Order: sequence, then C-alpha cells, then structure tokens
Amino acid sequence: MIQVKICGLRETDHVLCAIESGVRMLGFVFVEASPRYIKPEDAKPLVYMVPEDSIAVGLFADHSCAQIKKVLETVPIGIIQLHGQESPEDVSRIKDATGLPIMKAVGIADIDDLRSAEQYIDADIILFDHKPGTGLSGGTGKTAPWHIVRQWNNQKPYMLAGGLHKGNLAAAYEATNAQMYDVSSGVEVRRGVKDCALIRDFMAVAQNLEKNHDR
Repeated sequence: MIQVKICGLRETDHVLCAIESGVRMLGFVFVEASPRYIKPEDAKPLVYMVPEDSIAVGLFADHSCAQIKKVLETVPIGIIQLHGQESPEDVSRIKDATGLPIMKAVGIADIDDLRSAEQYIDADIILFDHKPGTGLSGGTGKTAPWHIVRQWNNQKPYMLAGGLHKGNLAAAYEATNAQMYDVSSGVEVRRGVKDCALIRDFMAVAQNLEKNHDR
C-alpha cells in the first residue's frame, strides 16, 4: 500500500484537503529557520483535525530532548521526524524520552550514505532525502539518487523524499519501488505555500500507482 506524507502544513484548508485526498501522514515543521515553520500553539488545532486512521508527524532538526518534549506538551504528534545531524545515540535517547516512533532523515549522495543509515537501529522509519551541501535540508526541490536508494536491503521500512511532484512520482516508484513518499515543495505554488490542487494531483498519481500495483 502506497502511503504519502505531506510535510510543512500550516493552513486549515490544506490539512483538510490533504485528509480528503487520502494523505495519511501529515507533517508539521517545528524548525524556526524553515519557511514552513509553524508555532506549536498554531499547530495544535490542525493536529486535532487529523483522523484516527492518519498520523501527525512533527519535524525537528538538532533539537534537544527538552525542546522536543516542550512541543509535545502542546501538540499531540504521533511520530517524531528528525531531520538534522542527529546521531544514532541521539535517536535512541529521544525515542526513550518521548516514547514515540522516530523517523530519521538521511541525506543520500552515494552508497556510503546508504550504509550509514543502517546505524540508526532504533529509528522506526528511515527517510531518504537529497543530500544538501550546506544550509537547511529538506524541502529543497532536489531529488535523491533513486538508483542508490533502490539498493537499500535492510528490513527497516523507508520513505522516499526529495524533489517529488506529480510529474516524477511514477518514475520514482518505478526506480525505487518505495511504498512511502514524502512531498513538500512539490505541492507548493511558492516556497512554504501549499496548494490544494497540487495536493489532489499528487495523490491522484499515487492512488493510480497503487491501483496498477494491485492488478
């Protein structure tokens, strides 16, 4: 079953559109330097809109356990996404401190990056993304090297991110056979601003891929 996560949601209309379109993982960014940042108090009512068959994902980058737990006091997220330079030990510590599943983002440029992802034993999901040179990772609109991602043979589930949009989702699926996809800039009309039509179009492609896969 193909699953889609939309990251960087900030508006009620976009959350509702995502839910109605079949998105089952809804992402909220708590990194203040990001154009997709949302204050915890603003995210709270949006997260309460997430139905029981879906899950809210909170994105953090190099936050301390205390900082993450502070957000959790306000926002009842279901999965923590770590999108910084967190070590395997950091992942274990945050998972133990919060009791929540962890999605760890790993930037991929070559096979060595893929192997480094295996160190995150306590991560529940690995998110493979484009590996940036400098600056913030995620939401760059640049694709990860799919031919390398395809070589992941660990039993741990993974999600594919990096420059996905309605025009290349089918190619990404064909190249990687990934079952989970993370989209952000690919459903935006400009940086940080989601668009319901683009969300619906992306989900239509995802659902069509799933139908063809089930045949």
